Amino acid sequence: MRRLFCWQVSVLLLLLSGMAAGAQVPNSSQNAQPSDNAPNANTKSTAASEATTAPQTLRPGVTVTAKPLHSEPPLPKLPPFEFTQCAPMFGVEQCEIKMDQERNIVLGACYDRNGKTAPRRVIRACTEALDRNILEVPQRSFLLVGRADAYFALGDKQRALDDYSAAIKMAHLLPANERFLLFTPRADEYFALGYERRALDDYNAAIKSAPRNAALYYNRGVVFIAQANYDAALQDFDTALELDSKFVPALRRRAKIYTTRGNLAGALADYSEAIRLQPKTAALWSDRGYVDLGRHEYGDAIEDEARAIQLDPKLASAYYLRSMAFANSGDRAKAVTDLHTAVGLDPSLATYVTIKGKTVVLELPPPL
Repeated sequence: MRRLFCWQVSVLLLLLSGMAAGAQVPNSSQNAQPSDNAPNANTKSTAASEATTAPQTLRPGVTVTAKPLHSEPPLPKLPPFEFTQCAPMFGVEQCEIKMDQERNIVLGACYDRNGKTAPRRVIRACTEALDRNILEVPQRSFLLVGRADAYFALGDKQRALDDYSAAIKMAHLLPANERFLLFTPRADEYFALGYERRALDDYNAAIKSAPRNAALYYNRGVVFIAQANYDAALQDFDTALELDSKFVPALRRRAKIYTTRGNLAGALADYSEAIRLQPKTAALWSDRGYVDLGRHEYGDAIEDEARAIQLDPKLASAYYLRSMAFANSGDRAKAVTDLHTAVGLDPSLATYVTIKGKTVVLELPPPL
């Protein structure tokens, strides 16, 4: 669904002066549809990448202080699983207690449940656990997944894939309803790397393992969207919501597909339910405002976008959509102000703006 909104402005410089700092306004409208890109692994800058200049001299009386670097306590140096050296010194019972405590420290660092452990420490912990055979063979697959996650976080994608694949080779040793825990992480990486067909294969295997897991259908639906297979995506989002009616991401994705197909009533219902469940999520209010524009309910659009801006004052799309609503309500001054703010926050929005003489045309971006 795509509509054009336009209005006349007497002083074109009001608009152009505001956009000059952010982006050039194209001479003609462009229909570059943003894609649902796969997430990329976060990369961390290193000290070597930052140029610093050290003072050559320090004047007398100048005190230089530095905060101590945060460091985590070292991981225990675990002996082999049989702990033959421990028992004679402390007794078998005390030795087993000590071993369990130290083993749990290493396993906790490998699993990284809170997401706060540095990836390199996770790798060390997982490698230590694998080398020392802390877990039986089936459970070793989870250690490999933990290490793979850390490799991926560091941008070492090949090692991550190697570990994910090694873990999946052990999948048949796990209970059928646990195998999705191995297939899902590799599917996520495949999708992040743009290997959509491989991601689908792994999500299919994960769903076979856990057919009542709503998140798996949602994830597969996102891959289908990346392939522009909206029928399959819609079916997966329907299934996810049948399993969990409060799954807000699925409501939002389904609403976007409804919008592209002109089912504005269905989109409005899904966005309204999502807002009821998560009333403090700015993007949901802005999305509903988008549907309001399509329904020509400009007053509702202004209210929804205003609520989105209140929740997130830097949400560029909300200013842009409210600008369109103001323009079609006849409030051109507010339309120009919002458009100025929108493009200042996100210069890419200028892609949807065309200026011909004293006419400004705003194009409604695609919802997907």
